[in-house]
Amino acid sequence: MSDLPAYLLANFVIHDAETYRLYEKGFFPILKKHGGEFITFDDKVETLEGNDVQGRVVLIKFASADAARAWYEDPEYQAISEHRRAGVNLNFLSIVHSLPPRN
Repeated sequence: MSDLPAYLLANFVIHDAETYRLYEKGFFPILKKHGGEFITFDDKVETLEGNDVQGRVVLIKFASADAARAWYEDPEYQAISEHRRAGVNLNFLSIVHSLPPRN
């Protein structure tokens, strides 16, 4: 199952935009290094049911869950992620696995 695409889903509220921008500056080169594809983000998620989502939601695609973990565990990413941790209140950063094909 590790060769199936995986999606990284994040939800956070930015409380220090200047510090968060330091994170954004280094984010895309490291994402590209691991074959990640930035799909979209939304600062005004429309909640149809359940509790409202606050802040930003980000969706990223990787070739596999292993690739997503390699990106997250990359020392370069961990170094810049300190800016994210300092600039946002994180609700979740999750790997969503793809389903295998049905026969």
